[in-house]
Parts: sequence; structure tokens; C-alpha cells
Amino acid sequence: MPLPKAPTKPATLLQPTDDLIAKPNRNKKSSGRGLAPQEDIEPSVIAGPAERRPALPPPPQAPAPAQTAPFPIPPQTAAAPVTAVRRPAMLREPRRRTDPDVAKTFVLDTNVLMHDPSSLFRFEEHDIFLPMMTLEELDNHKKGVSEVARNVRQVTRSLDAMIEAIADASSSGLNIAEGIPLSVLGNKEATGRLYFQTQPLEIETSSVIEGLTVGKADNQILGVVRALQAKQKDRLVVLVSKDINIRIKAHALGLPAEDYFNDQVIDDADLLYSGAMQLPEGFWDSHGKRLESWQQGGYTFYRVTGPLCAAFHVNQFVYEDGASPLYALVQEVQGRTAVLRTLRDFTHAKNSVWGITARNREQNFALNLLMNPDVDFVTLLGQAGTGKTLLALASGLAQILETKIYNEIIVTRATVPLGDDIGFLPGTEEEKMQPWMGALEDNLEVLNRGVDGGGDWGRSAAADLIRTRIKIKSLNFMRGRTFINKFLIIDEAQNLTPKQMKALITRAGPGTKVVCMGNIAQIDSPYLTEGSSGLTYVVDRFKGWSHGGHVTLQRGERSRLADFATEAL
Repeated sequence: MPLPKAPTKPATLLQPTDDLIAKPNRNKKSSGRGLAPQEDIEPSVIAGPAERRPALPPPPQAPAPAQTAPFPIPPQTAAAPVTAVRRPAMLREPRRRTDPDVAKTFVLDTNVLMHDPSSLFRFEEHDIFLPMMTLEELDNHKKGVSEVARNVRQVTRSLDAMIEAIADASSSGLNIAEGIPLSVLGNKEATGRLYFQTQPLEIETSSVIEGLTVGKADNQILGVVRALQAKQKDRLVVLVSKDINIRIKAHALGLPAEDYFNDQVIDDADLLYSGAMQLPEGFWDSHGKRLESWQQGGYTFYRVTGPLCAAFHVNQFVYEDGASPLYALVQEVQGRTAVLRTLRDFTHAKNSVWGITARNREQNFALNLLMNPDVDFVTLLGQAGTGKTLLALASGLAQILETKIYNEIIVTRATVPLGDDIGFLPGTEEEKMQPWMGALEDNLEVLNRGVDGGGDWGRSAAADLIRTRIKIKSLNFMRGRTFINKFLIIDEAQNLTPKQMKALITRAGPGTKVVCMGNIAQIDSPYLTEGSSGLTYVVDRFKGWSHGGHVTLQRGERSRLADFATEAL
């Protein structure tokens, strides 16, 4: 077969009025002509597989010999532009799972109400449906002194108050089948209605939930969702549950199901406020035109103005590495103007805290917050071995026994076991908490080792003195207490709920400093995630407060073995 002639002029563009379906053309003039790629079409879209894709040479200036063609182009390749033109329609943004313009009815699983008793009022303009099985499970969990039992009782009291309010307001009697306005108790954001399962629904147990146990509570809730979906054609019925397994079952049955996201402070743990910001290159070129500086109280202050200052938070650390590094704290923010204050260098031995010096930049930031009496609330995040407990204890002892700002250290933590529960522990409150305070004992041993003078007798006396100033308390007996001039350390705070964090922090009286520490990557509580942890909650809510600060410790300093295990395992 002879080779076709080379093209003698540039290709023409496809016009909108042209036919999209290419017709076979065996004319010798058109068989060698290709379409020039348009600007809004990717070359990979136009080109076919590699084995069939010839390179498109630029338009030649003069007719070239026929032997320069790589191989004959079959007539069917003229249909390639069809894919190029239709492809942009396939790249449209995918539709969201639930259209915000569609009216929705949310069926709440029992665990949502157990987790957040105010979840009834978190769905804005949408309606809520409570199956009878949900009410039955609430009744089964109302007894006890646990957090779940308290939440259940709060939910039932809210439901009872809503029913009484609508009954008193209705002159013709209570008709609960028409729904109860969710705003009847003063929750203005909730404009939907609450519906109860007032009559048996036609739940197809055999065909709809084939293979599942009929009498199981989760399966009955799924049947209610399917029955509501068939009954309410004009609404989108969505199951809301914290249980992953029931959501998987719902998706397998073709039912919409979602997690309860209102308790999530952040969607991604990487977006959590770190407490420090590295200044970009050229910061002083764009922010130093109206620079002011002065010295006061042994610190140097800078007043800078620029667009980046609006993104600063009070008590946030800013730093700049290089030949002349800068480490500063944001003291004040007013629009596009910020005041920066230099830090005390705790990496130097002369500024050691109870014999402890900072080994990295983040530890230096943490000690500046811990040793600042004007900062009442400090949160420390970091992986195992970053020095959270050691820094908090050292700063607490220094401010109790040396500067005498506080009179006692109170240590508490969430008692969530890593493995199986070992049962009840004998003894007093402090003796019961002693097995949970292994990290405290280890760090006290390190701090006691740094006591100079007196030899073993001196270290023994210092250890006894330290223990008289440290009290170990349980979370179960914190309600109603007020701590005055105390240094309160809350360890393993990632296992606390936002409600428990609020109950603990509000115990602080005049002159009390609260330090919350934890690692959100090591949550042992089965009901919490990185986004719903109480530690994440307080980090986000206290961000920018003039008497609070946060630091995320990055580098482990425990040992090379621990550092490698953290990265490799």
C-alpha cells in the first residue's frame, strides 16, 4: 500500500456547528489531516493508546517526501475528536451525597443521642425521626452514673419537656403524629420538626433485610429507614449513626447513611492549630516598612504591619531560621498590625528549669508558655517521647519551690486502659490512681536525678519534698471542687470528651494554671476520634485567647530506639 502524501497546510479547527460524529472519508486529501489540539483540551484526551498514537509534526514549510511518514493512518482515526469534545462533560464536579436543596428526614440511631444529648437541635431546618427501637434502647441505658447514662437521661428530659411544651401550647389537644417543632424549647437554629414512630411501619423483614437477624435493634432501625423511604417519596430519608457497621449495612442495602459530624472540631488532624508559624521568605521586606522596636522588661518588642499579620493569633509563636534566627511570640494583633516579643532562651543552661533545658525549638516554645504566669491555660500535643510530662512537671516544681507562684501540683488523667481491664484496685483514691501514674514516677526520677548537692541523702530529701507538693486526683471526684493557686496537670487528655474537659477546666480558681497534654494519635477511648476528642476541642476553642497558648511538639527526645520505633512501627 503506498504511503499517503504529507500535509501541505495547517489543520483547521473544529467549529461548534460542525458534526460531532466523524464520517469515514476515503478522500486522499483528508486522510492525512489531523485536528490541532485546542487550548482547553488536554493532549492526553486527544491522543489514543501509545501504540496507535503518531506524533503530530508542525506544519511543514515545504512539501516533504512521502517516505517521511512513520506509518499509514487509517481512516477511522478521524473519529478521535469525538472523545476530545465529549470529555469535558465527564469531568464535572461529582454530585454531593445529599443535595442541600432537597428536604431531608434524619433517622437518629441511639448512639448519636448517647454521644451528644443536644444532637436533636443540630440539624437546622431538617426533620428528625426517632424509631421506637431508639426510645427502647434509651430506656435500657438510663441507669447508672456513667457519662452515657447521664446523656441518656438528659435526652429523655429534653423529649419530655418538648412534649409538655407543645401540649400546653395546643388548645385542641396533643397530636404528636403531626410532629413537634424543634424550636419549642428556645433552640432558634433548629427549625425542623421531631417525629416519633407512632404506628407500626410495614417493614419487609424477609425481602428487604434478607440474611439479617430480624429481632436485632440495628436491623429494625434499617427497616424503619427503608419503610420511611418508601412512604415519603418527596423527601430524602438519611440514617445518622456513630456505628460504622450499621452504616455499612445501610449502604449495602442502598440506604443513605451518614456519620454524626457536629461533634467533629476538624475534619483532618493535620489542619489542627499547631501554635507556631514559620515566617515566609521576604517577610521583613513586605512587613518592615513601618517597623517599630523597643525594649521593655528584658525583652525586645517589634511592631510590624502587613497582610500576614491578620492571620496571626495572640500567643502564637513565629520563627525564622537562618544565619540570624528569630523566635518571637505574638503579643497583640490589631487588624494588619501585630506586636511581636522575643523569647527567653531555655536552651541555654543558665535558663534551665529544675535542671531541664529545651532540646529543640518546640520545647523552648513550650517552656516559654509554662513559665509565663500570665498564661493560665496551656495545651501540649505531641507523640510519645517529646517531653510533654517532663516539661510540665519541671516548670510546675520550679514555680512552686523556687518562685512560689503556686502552692501545689495536682495531677490527673483519664483512666482508659490500653489492654484488658485488670479489675478493681484496693486502697485510697491516691493508691488507686498510682498504677495509672507510671509516667509521673518516671519523670520524677529524672527530675530528682538532677538535684545537686547532698549526694544520695540530698536526693532522697528532695524526693520526699517533691512528693509532698504533688497530689494525684481522680476525675471521678472533680465535680464541685475549686482549685486555688494550683498547678493542674491533665495527662492523657486525648481520651476525654469535650464535656469532661469543660468540667475539669472550670475547676480552676484564682491563680490556677491548667496544663492539658496528650497525643491525639493514641486515643484509647472507643467513642472518640481525633476530630471529636476533648483535647482537640479545647485547642481549637482557646486559640487566640490572650491568657492561653498551645504548642505541638514535633521531635521525640526519649531515645533513638523510641524515635525509630515511632517512625517504623
